[in-house]
Amino acid sequence: MKKEEVFSRERQVDQILNRGVIVDVLPDKKSFRQRLLANEPMKIYIGADPTSTSLHLSHAKNYMLLEEFRKLGHHVYVLFGDFTARIGDPTGRASARKQLTEKEVAQNVKSWISQIKPLMDFDTKENPPQIVYNSEWLSKLTMKEVINLTSNVTVQQMLERDMFVKRIKKDQPIFLNEFLYPIMQGYDSVALGVDAELCGTDQIFNALVGRTLVKKFRQKEKFVVAVNLMENPVTHDLMSKSRGTGVFLDSDPFNMYGSIMAQPDEMIKLFLINNTRVPLTEVDSILHMKNMRDAKMRAALEVTKVFFGQEQANKVQEKFVRLVQNKEFSEEIPQLLVNSESIELFDLVKRCMPEMSGGEIRRLLNQNGVKINNSVFNDIKSSVFIPKEGLNIKIGKKKWFKILLDNDSLHK
Repeated sequence: MKKEEVFSRERQVDQILNRGVIVDVLPDKKSFRQRLLANEPMKIYIGADPTSTSLHLSHAKNYMLLEEFRKLGHHVYVLFGDFTARIGDPTGRASARKQLTEKEVAQNVKSWISQIKPLMDFDTKENPPQIVYNSEWLSKLTMKEVINLTSNVTVQQMLERDMFVKRIKKDQPIFLNEFLYPIMQGYDSVALGVDAELCGTDQIFNALVGRTLVKKFRQKEKFVVAVNLMENPVTHDLMSKSRGTGVFLDSDPFNMYGSIMAQPDEMIKLFLINNTRVPLTEVDSILHMKNMRDAKMRAALEVTKVFFGQEQANKVQEKFVRLVQNKEFSEEIPQLLVNSESIELFDLVKRCMPEMSGGEIRRLLNQNGVKINNSVFNDIKSSVFIPKEGLNIKIGKKKWFKILLDNDSLHK
């Protein structure tokens, strides 16, 4: 390899390691950097349990990072925990997760694959990403093999985990299958024979179990590469597929752009660092714009571009400015006429979405799922004033309506 090629590769690796997506590497970052630069390709994977139909931007950053490692020449694996999803990961949970059926898991996997395709080149003939399912090996383990695996982790180690400590204090049950989960996830690393695993900081315990098992059964070291969880720096709220909070990858371009614009200002930096590859020096300039709305619009444009391309991103930005910021009416958004200048919020949502039950509307409002002119409305008994120019209402992730006064009815 020529000197200039070595320098270019080092620069690429350092940009990846220092961007801010990766927060820790175990046992150490220096050794991992050396392996990334070496001519011998590593096997690197990330696993996720398909426990819902949608992924969000915090997931997206992981697949973007994995794709960067692939472009360096390393072999990467996208693992779907179709077996472990039926156990239920206890990480961060105050109660046991619902165990999914095999059919539910299969449907979720199909949806996830379509959502991550814009982020990874599955069609390349040169070193393509590999999709694997842990049911391929976990469903074949014998009782003898399971017992052998469990002998590598102590009960004391399990009980030291924060969520189990909290449950014991509250006299809440801890099920034996939840103890087995980290061991099953850890065995994924053995089955694949990986050199490194990407995981969120909440998954480090499970990944370290895998490191222990790889050392024993494969007689080699495994790097644990921990990435951030895109936590709101002010509220400390996380994007969550199980709670339905965040910017979701199954959104259409307009709703993805709008969802980013609806996020608080403190999230702008996280979006630019994690979900784009805008140079860090430029990120800093964006964050110092006089108007934070302009900074957020740039972030929304750049993220939407990653998934839908520059042309589509430009179009949805123009549409957003026209329909939401300038409050112009368009035939593209359903129009609803009301015959009163004031209407209760609950009734307004019901008029827009007659198929929703009263309970569904209440839950949506409690989850801040209704926005009027880009502001959250969640008081079910509040009244909404309809101005002469009308207003825009967003219900859930994808439904937009233009509310206008029926002037003919008002003057009768």
